[in-house]
Amino acid sequence: MSTTPTNRRIALLDLDDAELEHHLMKTGGLYPSVDSKGRPLFDANGSIPLSDEERQEMISRLEQKFSEIFEVLRIDRNDPNSTDSPFRLARMWVTELFDGRYSPAPKITVFPNRQNVDELVISKGIKVMSVCSHHWQPINGTCAIGYVPREKVIGLSKFTRIVEWFSRRGQIQEELGEQIADFLIEILDPIALGVVISSRHYCMIARGVEAHDSSTMVTSVMRGELATNKVLRAEFLGLIGQQ
Repeated sequence: MSTTPTNRRIALLDLDDAELEHHLMKTGGLYPSVDSKGRPLFDANGSIPLSDEERQEMISRLEQKFSEIFEVLRIDRNDPNSTDSPFRLARMWVTELFDGRYSPAPKITVFPNRQNVDELVISKGIKVMSVCSHHWQPINGTCAIGYVPREKVIGLSKFTRIVEWFSRRGQIQEELGEQIADFLIEILDPIALGVVISSRHYCMIARGVEAHDSSTMVTSVMRGELATNKVLRAEFLGLIGQQ
């Protein structure tokens, strides 16, 4: 007997995340690489700057889709708290939560290392606000960045702008740290670089195993001498409170 669409949906609902991923890999479903107008689709944590007109078009189309979602979920938009929610959601995703996907990289001015600083320079407590690309739930926490300069230094405020730009898109935390590190290596060419992120993931707190809201995920990326020099790495981790 062939499986009906209804039975297939029920079967998928019964799968946990690992089983669902295995099912999708096994079925080998292919998805389009361009949208209906032939424009390229790209990874959730990628970035292609859009014009203001393109963003407005995206918000308009998203508002229509969110209106359809409200209908599917049987949410009455005569409820004054929900009347304008599709527009609020559309604008929020395009201009706030996913802003890093559609805006150019922040302009970073580098300065010469005139005093030949050869010790760790650290910025910690940098806010991380992102969205899990698996379940589209918030990721929030902090990032610490440390580096030993070679010939270039940057203002500490620039670290915040860099983390913000890479965070405001669909992410997994492991790749977020790697992206930040790659960007800083390219512009600074430091002797050593470390990026440590500690965040709470609401895809785990609000659903699934429903972990306690104090549960955190910590990831680290070490480059240059921070990857090879155990003493320097211990100093960095101690200074940022990760020992």
